[in-house]
Amino acid sequence: MLVPTTLREASAFVTQHHRHHDAPQGGLFALAVARDNAVVGVAIVGRPIARMSDDGFTAEVTRLCVLDDAQNACSKLYAAAWRAARAMGYRRCVTYTLATETGGSLRGAGWRLIGEAGGGTWSRAGRPRVDTHPLQTKLRWEVDAVRVP
Repeated sequence: MLVPTTLREASAFVTQHHRHHDAPQGGLFALAVARDNAVVGVAIVGRPIARMSDDGFTAEVTRLCVLDDAQNACSKLYAAAWRAARAMGYRRCVTYTLATETGGSLRGAGWRLIGEAGGGTWSRAGRPRVDTHPLQTKLRWEVDAVRVP
């Protein structure tokens, strides 16, 4: 069942359970799925990380994290994230997965695969960073108000 949560609570869940990312620094809103009054998954939605996608009408699911035994929680969270974003006036929502992930939950929620995107390090000579995330190419997924699932 979908339940309300705060960005702080969702971030703590991601920090504790996500297999390859830390929690994002902020967000617009968060959603949770609970079973027997215990949270088993969260989604954090924010502005797009990629500057060129941040047009004021696009939201991004920046983190989605569910426990391994939480059946259908991913699809439920992706669908609810889009419904909430759309209700707030967003026209499009994007997210990224690793190429090794099937995307079945996204397809089940009505999202479509757009293609490959990015990957690599964010570190630059003028702003060195330590990479703690996967650096391989990602897959970009999208849902929009024109083709509502």
